[in-house]
Amino acid sequence: MNDWHLRQAVRVLRNGGIIAYPTEAVWGLGCDPFNSAAVQRLLEIKRRPEYKGLILAAASEEQIEPLLVHLSDQQRAQLSETWPGPNTWLLPDTEQLIPRWIKGQHSGVAVRVSAHPIVRALCEAFGAPLVSTSANVSSAPPAKSKTKVRAYFGSGVDFIVDGALGGLDRPTTIRNLSDNSVVRT
Repeated sequence: MNDWHLRQAVRVLRNGGIIAYPTEAVWGLGCDPFNSAAVQRLLEIKRRPEYKGLILAAASEEQIEPLLVHLSDQQRAQLSETWPGPNTWLLPDTEQLIPRWIKGQHSGVAVRVSAHPIVRALCEAFGAPLVSTSANVSSAPPAKSKTKVRAYFGSGVDFIVDGALGGLDRPTTIRNLSDNSVVRT
């Protein structure tokens, strides 16, 4: 991804658009998690119900620090041992910082501090975490190529970021930080 593509992606995000971008295992769809219209549009094109919730991807723990301040030292250490990397954690949102349209029926929020260079560059340039959900229509296999993203969504996606997928063969497992239970495999 070159600087021009990065600037274009951030411009689209700031204007309430939806981007597609490569992640650790599959192509993802992203938008500004605090823009309710963008999130609702993303849910519509995916045909995903809001109650399921969405994942946030961040470039660093600093980007999600407000969610981490109430965690124990042990919980923070557990996160630091797995981030950045392909690990998604359901974190408590005790101060209700994250909108309901992101959390869905959950009281917490699913977050990943990514090691994927494109995901990190996007979040850094945007200055905040992004929605990170697989690029597929609900119940269809996630897109593994730009061609499949276009086939699924056509003009429903405002910008497709160039780049390669990471080395994982499937999306990240989601674990609940409170009890280490697996929420999604």
